[in-house]
Amino acid sequence: MDASSAADARQGHPISPDVWDKREMREALAAREISAVYRNLRKEGISQRQIAALTGQSQSEVSEILKGRQVMAYDVLARIADGLGVPRGYMGLAYDEATEIQVVGAADEQQAEEDESVKRRNFLAHAAQVTMGAAVFGSSPQAWGASPARTPAPGHIGMTDVRQVEAATRALRALDYQYGGGFCRDAVVAQLSWGQQMLDSSATSPVKSRLFVALADLHSLAGWTSFDTGLMDSARGHFANALELAKQGDNNPLVANILYRMGRVYLHQEAPNDALKLFQLGQIAAQESGSELAIAVLAANQAWAYAMMENEDQALKLLGLAKDEFARANLAEAEDWVKFFNETDVYAMIGTVHTVLARNVDLKHTRYAIPALSRAIDAYGEDMQRSKTFNLSALATNHLLEGDIDHGARVGRAALDAAEGLKSARVRDRMAPLREEAEKRKNNPDARDLAERLGSFFAA
Repeated sequence: MDASSAADARQGHPISPDVWDKREMREALAAREISAVYRNLRKEGISQRQIAALTGQSQSEVSEILKGRQVMAYDVLARIADGLGVPRGYMGLAYDEATEIQVVGAADEQQAEEDESVKRRNFLAHAAQVTMGAAVFGSSPQAWGASPARTPAPGHIGMTDVRQVEAATRALRALDYQYGGGFCRDAVVAQLSWGQQMLDSSATSPVKSRLFVALADLHSLAGWTSFDTGLMDSARGHFANALELAKQGDNNPLVANILYRMGRVYLHQEAPNDALKLFQLGQIAAQESGSELAIAVLAANQAWAYAMMENEDQALKLLGLAKDEFARANLAEAEDWVKFFNETDVYAMIGTVHTVLARNVDLKHTRYAIPALSRAIDAYGEDMQRSKTFNLSALATNHLLEGDIDHGARVGRAALDAAEGLKSARVRDRMAPLREEAEKRKNNPDARDLAERLGSFFAA
């Protein structure tokens, strides 16, 4: 559509373009606070029915958003912007076609019709082929993304350019930890689009090698933030690209870390057997790197997978290995992307594994879960709000399992308070066990109140 055609189309639109330039509206758009956008439109005389018709949402969806429900998914935000006539740039959605196809939506569209188990198998095949040099679990899948024309890259790059990518990745990862993937995913994607242009630039071998690793880490962060916002296919595509780049950069610790993260995606999808295969592949890479800390991360997550599979012996064995390897690790010399796994995370993983075992195998595990989770929660700062929320929810679940309903309800309310402001689709899923246990005890007024609050949280 050319400019004159677009102008003609706008003439019949019920929302005046001037509305989007008002200060209050611009602030709401920049923050992607869609509930505030809708409230401002109501002040302008636009009805809920009109908003629903323009955005393709039901009136009940519009009503829920007006009451405060967050909207984080990229495709929904884009549909809202286009339907209402919002300039995409006002919401940080103004990516060019190449960027959108390369790092945002291609994988979701191409793989949407595939069964999830097929997608998992394909990724396992790809991961095995990259890590081991042979397709262990099946034939190699098709290419992971389209390759549209790119903006011309800089002619030559040096270490300073690569360090800029690394610095941006560190800053964006900190935002993800504190506020959730929905807060920063699009910024990660935009940074990735710019960074990938450098692959076509000339550079010395050391610069090229470090660039591969830097972009692998950035792809890994894009995968993690996509996972956190519920974009599973995009996450898979980013992790696949991250694996290839990390292997090109000959960085086994990063290969291990990427496999750990994709394994976590499968744990979240309650596919512990597939997750375990990725963790085991990751452990091979970690052992080749000689990184005790990377081995500890992989062992702890294998323990989680075994706990989900109700294999108590193996879960405890791997948890013991994780603690031993962590005790041996030289934290000061560890690679940057493994340093997240500190003493606090060790306690969090101990608590998580025992929580799963307490629910699935034997209630005695609450006596190990509660002190470990409490230590992790006490150590988390404001920069780790999402992790703190996860652990508060698990702690509350354990107290309910033990029969300490009053205390469990208090901790559960603290978890809900901590979840406020987080833009993470995973928070709801990680609170599902707490909701389940609260619902089972609704004859108790404290549990009933918590169940009702959780119900409202899940409906928002």
